[in-house]
Amino acid sequence: MAQYSDEVMDHFTNPRNVGEIEDADGVGEVGNPVCGDMMTFYVKVGEDERLEDVKFKTFGCGAAIAVSSMVSEMAKGKTVDEAMRISRDDVAKELGGLPKQKMHCSNLGADALHLAIEDYRSKKGN
Repeated sequence: MAQYSDEVMDHFTNPRNVGEIEDADGVGEVGNPVCGDMMTFYVKVGEDERLEDVKFKTFGCGAAIAVSSMVSEMAKGKTVDEAMRISRDDVAKELGGLPKQKMHCSNLGADALHLAIEDYRSKKGN
């Protein structure tokens, strides 16, 4: 069984920002057919290009839920450019590390966030 940090367990048992934003400015969805994890991120962007709200829905293992929760916390309040720089390594570091076989989860979280921001930009014509 994989060994998880206290931070991973906290975000798994008490996930932050779960849900969806009805009138989201951008939506990004990713999945991994091998493990079955699915993540959808929703972003609401303010006039100053800051992420005012970030929510997610995740179907997957505990690590996937913890990653989604952490990504949403890391992104909220950042500009879209700053949020686009959040990497899977950043997420894993903030969670106190992930077992090697679960690193793909942090990749999915960052990817879903980036897709939501790209969706927002495409709607704005950027």
